[in-house]
Amino acid sequence: MLRYLYLSVLLLLTSPVCLAQPVEIKGVRIWPAPDNTRVVFDLAAPVDYRLARHSGPDRIEIAIGNGRFDKTIPAFNAKQSFLTKLEAKSFAAGVTITVELKDGVQAKVFALKPNQEYGHRLVLDVFPEKISAASSKPASSGKSAKPDPAPPEPAREIVIAIDAGHGGEDPGARGRHGTLEKDVVLAIARKLEKLVNKEPGMRAVMIRDGDYYVSLRNRINKARAQKADMFISIHADAFFTPDARGSSVYVLSERGATNEAARWLASRENAADLVGGVSLDDKDELLASVLLDLSQTATIEASLDVGANVLEALKQLGHVHKPRVEQAGFVVLKSPDIPSILVETAFISNPREEAKLRDARHQQTLAQAIMNGIYAYFTKHPLPGSILAEREPPEPDLS
Repeated sequence: MLRYLYLSVLLLLTSPVCLAQPVEIKGVRIWPAPDNTRVVFDLAAPVDYRLARHSGPDRIEIAIGNGRFDKTIPAFNAKQSFLTKLEAKSFAAGVTITVELKDGVQAKVFALKPNQEYGHRLVLDVFPEKISAASSKPASSGKSAKPDPAPPEPAREIVIAIDAGHGGEDPGARGRHGTLEKDVVLAIARKLEKLVNKEPGMRAVMIRDGDYYVSLRNRINKARAQKADMFISIHADAFFTPDARGSSVYVLSERGATNEAARWLASRENAADLVGGVSLDDKDELLASVLLDLSQTATIEASLDVGANVLEALKQLGHVHKPRVEQAGFVVLKSPDIPSILVETAFISNPREEAKLRDARHQQTLAQAIMNGIYAYFTKHPLPGSILAEREPPEPDLS
């Protein structure tokens, strides 16, 4: 009996059933974007992984020792991504994922815990290598010849950065009938883009123009890289009851501005961090603080002004959720030198408003209201040197 018990325990301990069960890779999703490509592996549970980079061709290998993959890799357009090849091979010991990269790119891999939309995930981000600003400066000729005076700058367009919230891995809020916030706000943003570009003297730049993820900080950076004069972030609100309804407009709060000021001052040695075109890297602590405070104060005042114009235009469409412009610490509003507003177009959690958000005509109406507010602001406050500032003022109505 004792011998039988011993053999039974030995068989149990050496049985494959007792070994760690392999973790299934349930699917692969590829999100190409203009400045990065994200590959997401949906997992049944967390995994242990190792990353190695090889040359000839340039590629990375992700080894998942306890993984199991019996699906197919979805097709993707290599011309529109930073990958040239993606394959997964299963072995007795696990799964090896091989990714061939285009020249001049780098990659990082990280795990994500479950959220309301997805389970465990392993994420691969591929993006261009950063080019040092110093290396791009032309070499000095050593001569001190006096340059010719620069010709006067022609009148410029006012640049409106349009930010469709969420995207890609981040769907945002979901309506009762399955409508995703990321989809409807992108549709509204594209309609607003067309309206802005139709207006002489204005030009729109899209922060996100497809179904891909852009980090909150990168949204600000993209607007600054395009020398935006205004930043408009478009969202759809949600609440735990279906009764909440109406639009809202937000600008940065004073507390949010204070926290952002501390962050900028801590990193002002970075020459790319500019306030109104003035670098803080060579300023002492007090002067840098004063310059930043002045810039932020003026930016919040301008944001409140344009926000009030947009909210007034939205009131013409019906009920608004908040009767005045609200202030909050949203990250996308924290640019200290670009007036920024966040528009909650409607409550996607309200079935009636969800249906409106899905309707192309209502999307156009919302885009037109936002455009009316933007135009009203810049008509009252034309930027010096802009095409709008050089227009003849309208004749006064004397009737």
